[in-house]
Parts: sequence; C-alpha cells; structure tokens
Amino acid sequence: MNPRLRVLAMIACLVLTGCRQKSSVAKSDPLANAYDSEVDWNDSQRTIPLSYEQAQGKRIFYQQCVWCHADSTPAGPSNRSNVTPTPPLMNDGSVLNAESDENLQNTIALGGSAVGKSAMMPPYGKVLSKDEIHSVIAYIRAIATPPYQPPANPGSSYSEK
Repeated sequence: MNPRLRVLAMIACLVLTGCRQKSSVAKSDPLANAYDSEVDWNDSQRTIPLSYEQAQGKRIFYQQCVWCHADSTPAGPSNRSNVTPTPPLMNDGSVLNAESDENLQNTIALGGSAVGKSAMMPPYGKVLSKDEIHSVIAYIRAIATPPYQPPANPGSSYSEK
C-alpha cells in the first residue's frame, strides 16, 4: 500500500474512532431544558427550573398577583402587609399545597368571597383565560415550599366497604 494512502487511512481511522472524547456521566442540569427559571424565595442560591406553562404562570403572577402574594415586587415592597387577612405568599406550600387545583382555580376565577376566603381577593375569571389560570397554578406548584406533592391517585375517593 502506498505510504501516503496508509497515512491517510490511519488519520481517517483516528478521526472516525479514536478522537472522540470518552463520554462521562455528567450531572444532569435541571436548568438545561428549562424554559425559564425562578430564584427560590427562601434560598437565593437555589434556582427553580420552569416549564413553558409555569413560565407563563410566572409572567401572569408578576402582572396580577405579586402585589398581594409576595413580600416584595420588582417595584419595591408589596401591599401584602396592608391587606387583612394577610394573603399567603404564593410559594407558601404549607398553605397552598393543601388546596386542590380545582379550589385554586375557583379562588382565582371567582374571587375570595365566592369561596369563603378573603373578599380582598378579586375575581380574575373575566381577566384571565382558563389556560392562564392553569398556568398560574402550575407556577404556584413549581415554587412551593415545601415542594408540592400531587395526590397519589387524584380523584379517587371511592372505597369499597
């Protein structure tokens, strides 16, 4: 075989097989496939990855809800401390995790007084679409502390006796 062809064949073989870096098991970065993120309100060193739907809920939250459901807003302090009863923080899993998605949807759409909660919570059913309300709920679930755990078997309340 021609020495020149032999060198070219060896180079081609190296390029096709030997030059690849060995794959190492890299830690998966939860933010790598995220659409957006939110800094954890309780731990500024932690970033919460958000899906597209959760990111839409975040956008709506910062337009409509931040004024009463956060301690601070992008513009400064919120109005939360001036509202009685004080609304829960949007990330307060100890309160909001106990609420079903349906209850949260009704509270957002119909307002607090319609569901036996604070009359200070206005109805957003004519302002937000059902999809937007679902996005807000998805955002609430994503940022909840402690983390939200969906029911093991949602809707299954049937039991045989």
